[in-house]
Parts: sequence; structure tokens; C-alpha cells
Amino acid sequence: MGRNFCFLLGLLLADQTFSSKAQERHTFPCGGNLTGEAGLIGNEGFLGVYPPNSKCTWKITVPEGKVVVLSFQFIDLESDSLCRYDFVDVYSGHGNRQRIGRFCGNLSPGALVSNSNKMLVQMISDANTAGNGFSAIFSAAKPNERGDQYCGGRLDKPSGSFKTPNWPDRDYPAGVTCSWHIVAPKSQLIEVTFEKFDVERDNYCRYDYVAVFNGGEINDAKRIGKFCGDRPPGPIVSERNELLIQFLSDLSLTADGFIGYYKFRPKKLPTTAAPPVTTASLTTTSFKPTVTLCQQKCRRTGTLESNYCSSNFVITGTIITTVSRGGSLYATISIINIYKEGNLAIQQAGKNMSAKITVVCKKCPLIRRGLNYIIMGQVDEEGRAKILPNSFVMSFKTKNQKILNALKSKRC
Repeated sequence: MGRNFCFLLGLLLADQTFSSKAQERHTFPCGGNLTGEAGLIGNEGFLGVYPPNSKCTWKITVPEGKVVVLSFQFIDLESDSLCRYDFVDVYSGHGNRQRIGRFCGNLSPGALVSNSNKMLVQMISDANTAGNGFSAIFSAAKPNERGDQYCGGRLDKPSGSFKTPNWPDRDYPAGVTCSWHIVAPKSQLIEVTFEKFDVERDNYCRYDYVAVFNGGEINDAKRIGKFCGDRPPGPIVSERNELLIQFLSDLSLTADGFIGYYKFRPKKLPTTAAPPVTTASLTTTSFKPTVTLCQQKCRRTGTLESNYCSSNFVITGTIITTVSRGGSLYATISIINIYKEGNLAIQQAGKNMSAKITVVCKKCPLIRRGLNYIIMGQVDEEGRAKILPNSFVMSFKTKNQKILNALKSKRC
């Protein structure tokens, strides 16, 4: 891939004169069908202000037998921790497609690789715009010869390996996103093991991490685990015949990286799954709002200290969305700090984290949008926090920080 790509890219850049001045002059259409070995895409009004209420879709196709590599050159879209307003979605494939990632703000992701010779890129903006847009180069590469700076793709042989860029010669680069989609025959499962593992350490794996999901897409409800540090995760076995492994590094510290191996195995063997990092005992509970439940006295019981060990998770955060439905309140909390993660599904966009909460009886306890809370509780089967009338929920104030920090190191 190396010489052909460099030659084609040289022709492309020479043709487009991809300098800052050339970018200012370049006019991009809103979407289109693009074919060939390499090309350039970007939004309407690039480096001006992109249009409001727009939806542009680019379908990229490279020659059969190759995969698409997309490298962002520039991105500046309205920033939001969950990329809810203006964003670029990148998918592997055109029809039955897998989303590789959603991006906003001004931090460029690493090189993105499709699982086939097709990729779909979509930019959506709402009524209020804030930014200059994006530009990216796409190129064709052989599935197993993408060079050290690329990673990811579809793995469907009975066994194989996957590794971070540059392994084992030097540290993985900053700003990389890799997704390996492993697909076995429907009658088989997938077992994954890590031989070597060294990813930037953080108590909650917020910066660089490996996340493993059942199925073929990034879905926090199906996340098996999230890993970082220098201890390899234990063996991981899929629930069905598909597994997605995502590696992400931010733009700061890097480390040696990892090499992992996978193999297909019959379904009849017992399955085990590695728990998410920093997980205490797993407790999943399911609750429905009932008259009896919601007539209970609305009062939290105990103290911060007495509830800490019995709670599956302990977080502080700001309520950013609330929706009433069927007697319950569904909310999103922007996380300030995690003191105990348990198996709560944490959503992450850059360094911003959030979680979904269900207040089973919507007025008990009463939470309001825009306010800060300490929340302790259990989770349901999908990793969503479940808050009951006697759950420990209280307003978060700075003076609580000292107690929470002390509890964080407490052994239960």
C-alpha cells in the first residue's frame, strides 16, 4: 500500500493544492458518491460557517478487495459532550452499516478504517451552528497492509490477532481510534485473550482505553468491559457470534500498547466474560413503577458512609436532560466524578462522561435539571441507574467532596 498510496496522495494533494490558502478557496458539495483510490471531502462553506439545518451524506467506494481509510485534516463543529447538535458520523459500509464513530468539537480522531471497500460519512447540523466544518482525505488500502499508523477492520478467519499501531516497536500514537469487528459463524462464539497490555493508566479509563462490546456496534448497554493500565484483561467470551473491540487514545500520553488474540469456539462450552474495569460485585435489578412502590415514604435512608458499600455505583454529576414517561422519570447525568463505577454504563465523548438514570417513581426522589447531585444505587440489565424512593440521592455540595474521597479508598 505504501508507494501507491503516497503516489496517489501526492497527485491528490498536488491537484487540490491542499494548503491553508487552497482550503479557503475549495468548494465542497453537500455529499455525493465518491469512487477511486483516494479523494477529498468536506462540508459546504468549509472554513467559513457551515449551513444550519443541513444533512450531507458521502458514500465512498474504493476498489474491491481493499478497505477505506479516512483521515481528518481539520474539524471544527459545535462542541457538545455527547455530540448531539452538530456532528460527523462515520460508518463502515453503505447499507447494513456499522458506525465507527461520531465526532464534533475540534479534536481530530485518528485514522478510521472500514471493514469493507465502502464507507459512509454524514454531517448533520441543527438550527444553531458554531464552527468552520471539516475536511478529510479518504484512501484505499489492503486489509492487512495498512501501515503502522492504521488499525481496525473486519476479522472473520477462525483465529487471528489484533494490535495497536506501531506494536511492538514503539508506543502507539496519540489521537487514534481503532475498531475491530470480529464475526464468527452463527453456530460459534468468540474468545479473546490479551498477551501483552499497556495502555495509559487512569482509575476510570477516561483517556486511553480498550472497550469490548457484544455485537457489531459500539453500544454501552452491551459493553463487556473497559480496560486500561498495564494488567491484561482476563479471557473474554462473546454472548453470540459477533464482538467489537474498540481502542481509543486521546491527544496526550501514550504507552506501549497491546497485542490480542481471538479464536472461534463452539457454543456448548461455558462462557465467561471479564468484568468492566473498577467494577465491584455486579448487581442487576429490574423495577417497575407500581402503586405500592410509589406510595412509599419518599425519604432516603442512612448516610453517605452507610450506603457506600451496599450501592453498586456512586457518582456525582449535573442533571442535563429529563423526560417523564409512564410514571417514571428518565434523565441523563453529566458526570462530575465517579467514586464507584460498578456495572453502570458510562457513555464517553472525549473527556466528558454521562450516564442514564431512571427514577422509577418520577416524584420520589425529586430531581431537577441543571442541579448537582450525589447518586448511589443499583443498575438494571442494560446498565442504567435505577433510583427507588429509598435510594440515597442528595444535593452535591463542595463540602461533600472530602467524605466521598475518603469513601473511595474504603474496602467493602
